[in-house]
Amino acid sequence: MDSSAVSKWRLEGVWFDVCKCSIPCPCSFAQSPTYGDCDGVLLWHIRRGQYGDTRLDGLNVAMLGSFTGNVWSGEHTDAYAVVFFDERADEEQRAALQTVFGGQAGGWPARFSSMLNAEMRGMEFAPIEVSIADDLATWGVRVPGRAEARAEALTGPTSSPDARVQVHNLPGAEVGPGQPPATWGKAVVDRADAYGYQRDRSGNSSKLIPFDWSGPD
Repeated sequence: MDSSAVSKWRLEGVWFDVCKCSIPCPCSFAQSPTYGDCDGVLLWHIRRGQYGDTRLDGLNVAMLGSFTGNVWSGEHTDAYAVVFFDERADEEQRAALQTVFGGQAGGWPARFSSMLNAEMRGMEFAPIEVSIADDLATWGVRVPGRAEARAEALTGPTSSPDARVQVHNLPGAEVGPGQPPATWGKAVVDRADAYGYQRDRSGNSSKLIPFDWSGPD
């Protein structure tokens, strides 16, 4: 896409995933996945967003993704993805979401898309139900009939119930550099049944990271 045709944009929100890896997911530390390959559910919730004159507040994007190897070293293979865009979006909002998250509008999504270089298995506009507790005790997403993921904040016998387990300056932050700390969790639901992804498991890694992106720079 001609960069002159791309509007200025900014998205602020929260990203989280649940995945196949053991806690904590090595991918976030720029290491290879626990079992050599990784698959999971990813969710971007836009709290405030604008693409040109088009507001994107409250909209969501979900993804099923998988790959083998270390994404950050450029040595991964077999990257595949399925993307679900919020069906509540109107025509202009749908175009904006596809432009930004498809990597055509620059910013971190363009870098992430280029790095992952995933083969698209499918794309739909679908209902996306998201819940994120204000105190980050729980978070989850459901795309009816397609995918569901729920996580609880990581805790243990020596952690304070009033504080979250967080990591600053992640070497492999999926939301890009310079973002707030990641809050770590444990998946209690991780289901998928769409475009060849089929699983029903729990107990693996999850993390939540706020993001603040802009483009097309």
